[in-house]
Amino acid sequence: MLPDYEYALNYVLWGRWDDLFTLMIRTNDDLLGKKIQLFLHAYYYSTKQSEIIKTHDELLYYIDHAIGNKPLQTHELLHI
Repeated sequence: MLPDYEYALNYVLWGRWDDLFTLMIRTNDDLLGKKIQLFLHAYYYSTKQSEIIKTHDELLYYIDHAIGNKPLQTHELLHI
């Protein structure tokens, strides 16, 4: 499931909201989908910039947390 988080991070950083929406629908991680949904809703419909920034940051924090808890195969290669 790590690629979902990598894709989400890429889409958020580059502002690819249509791709982020597609990922929200296809991901198996319900919490990731909900964080994306909250951010996109705030981005398109909120009049408060603080709400947009808050949901954007929460999405990035969740992605960072999810990636940080997954063991990467590159770490295994470096220890050989």
